[in-house]
Amino acid sequence: MSKSSKDLGNNRFRESFGRYFEEFEVGHVYEHRPGRTITESDNTWFTLLTMNTHPLHFDKEYGKATEFGKNLVNSTFTVSVMVGMSVSDISQKAIANLGWTDIVLPHPLFVGDTLYAESEVLETRLSESRKNAGIVTVKTIGKNQNGDVVASFKRSALIPTKGHAVDDKIDY
Repeated sequence: MSKSSKDLGNNRFRESFGRYFEEFEVGHVYEHRPGRTITESDNTWFTLLTMNTHPLHFDKEYGKATEFGKNLVNSTFTVSVMVGMSVSDISQKAIANLGWTDIVLPHPLFVGDTLYAESEVLETRLSESRKNAGIVTVKTIGKNQNGDVVASFKRSALIPTKGHAVDDKIDY
């Protein structure tokens, strides 16, 4: 499904993003674009803002002395960017994120690398406790510009059924 527009009348339209629960199918893969080239500023700011004091993320001399020969992109930044990249396809209409599991970081990401992500729908089921919502579970994989998998995780979100998203109820 591509993004659609809501017809507001009188030749006026409002862009609509995200998917309803019914629009997810097990096995569908969403390629999240555009990619994101990671800068040194991105990595340093995120690392320091989150109070991560490991010098491997912001001290060039320390990074040179490691087996990598340079600084690594903070792994929680990598995961955060991947989640952000997936929002328009997976959770733009979500009521809540329910959790992340199985986070794996098989290959380092470096400053200057471009991160791409894709998500495969693993499971969908109606919520037992929330009328008009379902749970969607996806596996998101992040790759660098060379196709090396740098991170993956599973994520579950509570997604409204058609007609029950917040943007269906308000006119802003």
